[in-house]
Order: sequence, then structure tokens, then C-alpha cells
Amino acid sequence: MNRREAETRAAELRSRIAHHRKRYYVDDDPEISDGEYDRLERELGEIEARYPDLQAPDSPSLRVGGEPAEGFESFRHRTPQLSLDNAYGEEELEAWQTRLLKVVDDAAATFMVEPKIDGLSISVHYRNGVLERGVTRGDGEVGEEVTSNVRTIRSIPLRLTRPLPFVEVRGEVFMPRSSFDELNRARADAGEAPFANPRNAAAGSVRLLDPRITASRKLDCFFYTLAEIDGEALPQRHHEQLALMKELGFRINPRNELCSDLDGVRDYVRRLEPDRHALGYEIDGAVIKVDELELRERAGFTSKFPRWAIAFKFPAEQATTVVQDIAVQVGRTGALTPVALLEPVPVAGTTVSRATLHNEEEVARKDVRVGDTVLIEKAGEIIPQVIKVIESKRPADAVAFAMPDACPECGAPAVKEEDEVARRCSNSPIACPGQRKEAILHFASRAGMDVEGLGDALVEQLIKAELVRDPADLFVLEEEPLAALERMGKKSAANLLAQLELAKARPLHRLLFGLGIRHVGVRSARLLASAFRSVEALSAAGEETLVEQPEIGPKTAAAVSAYFAEPVHRDLIERLRKAGVSLEDEGEAEPAPSSEGPLSGKVVVITGTLDGLSRSDAKKRLEQAGARVTGSVSKKTDLLVAGESPGSKLDKARDLGVEVVDTAGLEALLAAD
Repeated sequence: MNRREAETRAAELRSRIAHHRKRYYVDDDPEISDGEYDRLERELGEIEARYPDLQAPDSPSLRVGGEPAEGFESFRHRTPQLSLDNAYGEEELEAWQTRLLKVVDDAAATFMVEPKIDGLSISVHYRNGVLERGVTRGDGEVGEEVTSNVRTIRSIPLRLTRPLPFVEVRGEVFMPRSSFDELNRARADAGEAPFANPRNAAAGSVRLLDPRITASRKLDCFFYTLAEIDGEALPQRHHEQLALMKELGFRINPRNELCSDLDGVRDYVRRLEPDRHALGYEIDGAVIKVDELELRERAGFTSKFPRWAIAFKFPAEQATTVVQDIAVQVGRTGALTPVALLEPVPVAGTTVSRATLHNEEEVARKDVRVGDTVLIEKAGEIIPQVIKVIESKRPADAVAFAMPDACPECGAPAVKEEDEVARRCSNSPIACPGQRKEAILHFASRAGMDVEGLGDALVEQLIKAELVRDPADLFVLEEEPLAALERMGKKSAANLLAQLELAKARPLHRLLFGLGIRHVGVRSARLLASAFRSVEALSAAGEETLVEQPEIGPKTAAAVSAYFAEPVHRDLIERLRKAGVSLEDEGEAEPAPSSEGPLSGKVVVITGTLDGLSRSDAKKRLEQAGARVTGSVSKKTDLLVAGESPGSKLDKARDLGVEVVDTAGLEALLAAD
């Protein structure tokens, strides 16, 4: 076969392979056997080995994996990849719908429901129809580029059925149970520890530096969201988007269903749960999404989750075991949490030896005692917890548990505020070893200052050696005392110091999250960093100013204000500054509303369906005119823009005397000089 013949044959093979891949993974209607399909790929690989220049970017031969990578690059998602809130029963599902109806002004919604795959979220980009990039979810804002590993997953197309300029889809990579069992058998034969569950195995496989090993793991993927598309109109209903994705060659879960109301959702969930172990892959519930994009836009987001979607979790797998002891651990906020130390027992794929008892009221309500036989489960199949005591098996000498009046770590009084359930250590985080350790671990966590190598055991050593009392001490550590710690040495000490040096320049939102201010999570830290741009400006802002920021509620505002009012925290910030830690955001600020527009300084709310204008366009134009657009009507609202079916917001605006305009009135205001 000469080169010209090889080029013709390679093109023919690529076309045939793409056709049969779609028939197998997308249409679920294969035309040839697995052996015949493999022979096609093998023949193409032989041609490309002989003529390397014929290997196209979408060649199926790339699925076997190339040379190991040196590391993964970070990649910022074009739009945030947010997680979902959870519902653990039908009552919580109904409560979610009630909240949803309030924010969409009682508009009728239909729901797309799909199995909740227990795997790893992935975002995949296509440029001119060819796979360009694969990115993990990461923290929702920034993930890791794992393109070489994504190419090895056969159910992910290397080329779309038509060459659109740009497409981004999101899906869930998972390891089928058959692949998981095969992998663990091989690991056992090799004397290696087995993976605990398919989710961990899938996540670890996607992040392997050697794509050849990833290829051997036989991962799979279902896609569930069309995040972005150029060159074609974005369908305005989710089920239409899924149909388009399938047409483009993406694998869509065949168990997805469109439900006309919540009764249909309940019926779907009741039918899905008995089938969960027969699907061939792990699921832990169902995902419910509003089908209409216009209603999603009206529903918006909280600081953590989209309001228009929720994950319904199935009851977790359960087991019985014996409580060997009840310990009390101290968290980074000083909260005392009772923990049941259990006789080890396997639950949902992992061995459980500890279970949270939450707080003293929960212990008293369930009357958990040392020596009791208890029923445990994994809440959301993640956090083990005690469900109930089997009283018929209780030992005669078992005594009721009592929470300590003093912190078990430092001996300071344990106090309980009137409006709180938890007891808290009254000592400062610096003086209490329990709080100190958790506070430093939180500060160094991946979502915080991301100090690689600063783990649980090392932090414990640093505190015990009195080298570190709070996060600021980390930045004045020296190599010699570090190297003297157990299992450190000069190289490890130098690596840690290098990581700390890198951490000094982390973005402001990472520092704000790492400080561990109560009620400040990843999302609110980003919002505060974007709004105030420096620790100095944030610490000077009062509660009234803080609560005016979008998505910052009264509790968060009060907690931030209280944090910076404490002298010990002001001292910590000053020592961080002296150590060279960046206290300002040097990146580009979020675009601020115009200060010169016709609506400069006005607070505006939009409700109902606007005539000839989408909500996003209306919001953008209002902000360009200087307005700040919020989601609810209050005494601070200056203007309500009301379209068709305005709902309760119109009544509230009239009660408060807020000016109301329709679409024509809005256009007139925007056109004013």
C-alpha cells in the first residue's frame, strides 16, 4: 500500500469507525461485533504507524494513550460548573418546588429527570467539530485539563457529526461495575490495595499522568448539559438540547425522562430506585432540572447552587455495628462534635469505623451509648451517621452519654449560645489546639491557599513542635527546624517552603475562604473579593454595606463584620501582610455598573415575561445604564420592571410604593439622557 492508497484507506476507516461508534454508544443499536470494530481500529493504527503524518487530531488510535504527562495545567471554566443542592426525601423535594415557584412567580414548570451517576464531572470542548479540550470540574471555577485522558474514553466522540465552530458539553465520567471488578481483581493479583468504590476509581483514573493506564481502565461517560454552542441556535428547552447533543454524537442516558409535574418526578424516582443495582454503573439518586431555560433564568442561583435543579438522593446503604466509644472532636470554629467510634463494618463500598453524632441534642434524642448496637448509613453515601439504636441488644451496664462542660483539647469552658445547637470552645483558635489544627488545615486546603504537602500529620507535628500557632506562622517557617521533623528531611522541607512561597500570591478569594470566617464559603468568598478587592476595604465595610452586596445575606454580613472586629484577627491579617501574603486582588474586577447612566445608583427588580426582551438582555442593559439589578423587592428597591404574569413581586412593590414600569416604560428610561 503506497502513501496515496494509505491516505484514502485511513479516511475511509475513520469514517466507518465514527459511524459504528455512534451506532454503539449513542444509538444503542450496533451493526457489527466488538471484534469487527476492534479490527477496524487496529487497521487504522497500523496505517498511522507506517505513515505518522496521516494521524488526524480525531484519530481513534489516540484512544490507547500517549506518553505520560508531567502534570496537568489549570483551566478556568468559561461558565462556572456549580454543584447541586440535595433532597433526601419527598418532603424536601416538595419544599424545593415551593421555593422554586416563589422565585419564578408561580409559573408552571416541567422537569427533565435523569439518573445521578456517581462519577467525575467533566467538561469537553470541540473546535470546528474536533475534540479540543477535556477539563475536570475542580472547584467549579477552575479545573484541570485532562485532554489526553479524555481521548481514551470511547464513548466520548473525537469528532462531532458536523463541524460547528465551538461546542462545550458537560457529562459524568464513570467506571462500569464490570470494569471496576476487573480492575480490583488485577490489583489484588498484583498485591495492590483495591479501590474502595467505582467513583474513586473513575476519579483517580481520569487524573492519572499516564494516559495509557487510563485507557486500560475502560471508563465510560454520559453527557447531560449543552453548556455552549456557536454556529447554531441554543434550544430553549433542556430536552431539546439533549436531542441536539445526541444528534451531534454525544451519549445521552436512555433513562432520562421529561415529566410534566412533580407527580411525574415522584413516579420516575420510585421506578428508578429498584433498578439502581441492575444498571451496570453506580447511581446514588436522580437529578431534577427545570426544562424551560427562561424559567431557569428567572429562578437564578443561590451563593452555592442553581435554584432550578436539585439532586434527589436515594436512601443510603445501611449496616449494624457496635459503638466502642464516643469521642468529642473540636472543629475549626470551636464546635464540639460527638463521634461514635465503631467496630469496623463495610457500608456502600467502604469500611466504616467512625460515625458523626452531630451534636448533644442528637445524641440525647437517639440515646446512643457506648456498647450499643446501632444501625448506621452513609448520609448521601458520603458521611457515615448513626440512624438508630437497637435497644434490644443494649448491655445492662450501658450509661447515657453526657457532653463535656469543657473543651477536650484545651480545657476552656464549652459554651452554648441561645440560638445554636452546638457547644463551642470559648478559647481563641490560636490558644486551642483542636481549633488551631483544623483552622490551619482549612487555610491550606485546595479551595483555600492550596498548599500542597501540608496535610494532617504534618500540621499536627508543626503544632506539637510549637513552630505554628496560626496561619501567619506558616510563612515564617525556616528550613532547618522543618527538616528536623519526623519523615521530613531537607528536600521535603524545601518543597513545602516553595509551596508556601507560591501561596503568598494566591487570589484574594482563596485567602478569604482560607481564613475560615463563618458562613463564608467558596462562592461568597469570590463575591466578596470581587466586590471589595482588598482585605482592607472588606474589613472597613459595615454590615449594612456588606448585606447590600448581591447574594450576601445577613448572617454572612454579620459574621464578616464580627471577624474583622476581633483584635486577634486584625493581628493575624497584619502578620500575613508582613510575611508577604497578598491582601489585594490584582486581577480584573467584575465590571461595575456605570456611574454616569440614566439609572445610576438605582436598585431595580425584574418580574414577569418582558415583551421582546429576555431577562439577561434587560439585566445587561440596566447595568450598563448604571442600575443594580437584584432578585427581590424591598424598601431599597427604586424600580420594578413588570412584564406579563408578574406575580407577587408586583403586589409587594405597590405596597411599598415602588415605581413600576412595563417594557415600553423601561425602553423610555434607558433611552433618557
